[in-house]
Amino acid sequence: MIRFYCHSFARPPSRIVLDIDDTFDAVHGHQQLRLFNAFYDEFGFQPIVVFDGEGRLVGTLLRPARRPKGAESAAHIRRLIRQIARHWPETEILLRADSHYCTPQVLDLCDGLGLRYVFGLSKNGRLARNISALEASTAARYARTPGQKLRRFKTFSYAARSWSKPRRIIARVEVGPMGRDTRYIVTNLEGGRGKHLYEKLYSARGQAENHIKAWKAHLAADRTSCSEANANQMRLMLHGCAYWVWWKLRAACPKRSPWRRAQFDTLRLHLVKLAATIVEKKTRIIVTLPASCPRKGLLLLLFDALAPPKTA
Repeated sequence: MIRFYCHSFARPPSRIVLDIDDTFDAVHGHQQLRLFNAFYDEFGFQPIVVFDGEGRLVGTLLRPARRPKGAESAAHIRRLIRQIARHWPETEILLRADSHYCTPQVLDLCDGLGLRYVFGLSKNGRLARNISALEASTAARYARTPGQKLRRFKTFSYAARSWSKPRRIIARVEVGPMGRDTRYIVTNLEGGRGKHLYEKLYSARGQAENHIKAWKAHLAADRTSCSEANANQMRLMLHGCAYWVWWKLRAACPKRSPWRRAQFDTLRLHLVKLAATIVEKKTRIIVTLPASCPRKGLLLLLFDALAPPKTA
């Protein structure tokens, strides 16, 4: 899967952003690696899924239905980065993930491999003491002029007891009609304002959840009903290939058209579920569309955009 991802670029990019997340996959049999998850109150898997910042699927790993611990996350990231580095040794890599990937093992691994990162950070009392004054002043300012949410940021250095060194923390304090909400992120990026890093860089990580939702809802990626773990891992890879087919099709649509933002099931309904005559020749395949095909113009454009290069 990673080799396929790297070969999808015409040339090595100078920088890529990788979003790492996991998703629950309920099972209803006695599959290998299944585990009961108390939060979901079901047996299942919890595969790790990695997308890049443009929505390309980079890789997926089948695993039991529990949150990955630090050593497991670090091992998976190490394998992932080493495979990418074989293709792109000069490419800068930025990792984004939520707080349960922010472990000492992962942080030290990123520093050791020269990776950039922006991770969510769980709340604790020591962090709260660093921003108590900011929270109080933000609440007081909102009380004077209630209405729209008031959001403020603070950057400071902090080291958890399990960390090997202090790191840059960005706190976001928000006060609104529903009360106060405080979040933290940790990063090794030296430049950039805290507001920009949180709102523009870290918050964009949430788009990966939409990619996972589309992968599961429209391409049945949670159909892992084989009894053996290797077979279900292969299923994930096949569903990943299906995701790539639809991602490439959508990416080939005109940039300013609504098709560029369409869901996979919408594309399938309008561009695939059509009546057509298909004739397979020795060197080509002829697709004859009906005279009243409503998407004929778009289909012809896609045929040209996705056609393989002509050989001499």
